[in-house]
Amino acid sequence: MNLQEISVPALAYLGDCVLELCVREHLVKAGLSTSGHLNAAALQYVRASAQAEAMKRLLPHLSEEEEAYFRRGRNLGHTNVPKHATVSEYRAATGMEVLLGYLHVTGQEERIQELFALAYPMDKAEE
Repeated sequence: MNLQEISVPALAYLGDCVLELCVREHLVKAGLSTSGHLNAAALQYVRASAQAEAMKRLLPHLSEEEEAYFRRGRNLGHTNVPKHATVSEYRAATGMEVLLGYLHVTGQEERIQELFALAYPMDKAEE
């Protein structure tokens, strides 16, 4: 894939999947085994408010280029905001998804894992 040919919404779409995969792998490694427990635990990572908090932890660790992709996603026009999120939370969550989509497209899987660990330092799977 050529990064210049991918739209910001498409990066967010892809990044949402990247985050979901990171979360699912993390939860399975943590020993959760039933779909009910896995789905309930996953919500603590993927809801917009959790992603917004995660981005607050990540921002000091981002390179200039990574921060630029986050901002592109955050500044994307948002017309549908979930009822359980503020506009600010939803914008930050979209920024995080664009960042993860960018990292995935550019083959930076190790950086994705590093940022995931920084974003979610507490093991929510054990909460």
